[in-house]
Amino acid sequence: MATTDRQATTLALAHALSAAERGLAVIPLSRTKLPALRSPHRDDPAPAPCHGECGRPGHGVYDASTDPARIRELFAAAPWATGYGIACGLPPHHLIGVDLDTTSETDSPTALRELALRHLFTIPPTVVVLTPSGGRHLWLSGQPDVVVPNSAGRLAPGIDIRGAGGYLVGPGSRTRHGAYTAAPGTDHLAPAACPPALLRLLLPPPRRPHRPAPAHTATDAHGRGLVQFVRSAHEGQRNTRLFWAACRAYEDGLGAALVDPLVEAALDTGLTEREARATIASAARLTGHRP
Repeated sequence: MATTDRQATTLALAHALSAAERGLAVIPLSRTKLPALRSPHRDDPAPAPCHGECGRPGHGVYDASTDPARIRELFAAAPWATGYGIACGLPPHHLIGVDLDTTSETDSPTALRELALRHLFTIPPTVVVLTPSGGRHLWLSGQPDVVVPNSAGRLAPGIDIRGAGGYLVGPGSRTRHGAYTAAPGTDHLAPAACPPALLRLLLPPPRRPHRPAPAHTATDAHGRGLVQFVRSAHEGQRNTRLFWAACRAYEDGLGAALVDPLVEAALDTGLTEREARATIASAARLTGHRP
């Protein structure tokens, strides 16, 4: 192992132990951001589901621990590790990660602000981790009796959620693309409580029996509000707003009736019909409906 790799492993272990002191359960990660230890069952002809009951390491997030001796054992078994992952959903913080991706195709910070305005919540001061690609991870504390699932793009394109069974790359980790660092002024903070209105959005919608929407649905107040929300989008917000509105429409039983009005609104903002229908179809699939 090169000297730089040894240094990265030593630093990752130090950061992981520091996180554990704050009650955060950790695992070693490789430069690919994946768990550094391979599954002990990888060569089993018919492996049975195992979340670490076998006692051997290599079960991903299920290896996560706050015990310093156990953490040192895990890193000793993975001397190539250059980072660490923080398990979400575990006590005492019941950590929830809001992953804001920033690319030319998405404007997730703007989408989160729009969600906050629409649902009347604010993100309190909390830990913010800067990613090598320019994104941000916001750390929030959940509730003991609420299980937040992992999701990708359900809130809006470019916003992923790390919940129970998931993990966040910890600050101080080094990957192939660079280092993860705590945003200035946030590394001393504890994860802030997730606003109740946001927490409700993070939970999967209750399953509802499918029934045809009544003919007047597309013109009721809620439907008109969703259509207007799309029509008022500026460039850079168009796909985000359309996707969000379509998700809400399908979750509220309005999806089929609002497809054409939403497409018309999207056309008014400058999207093509093909782009609009593809975005609405993605929202339908994500919410468990047939496009």
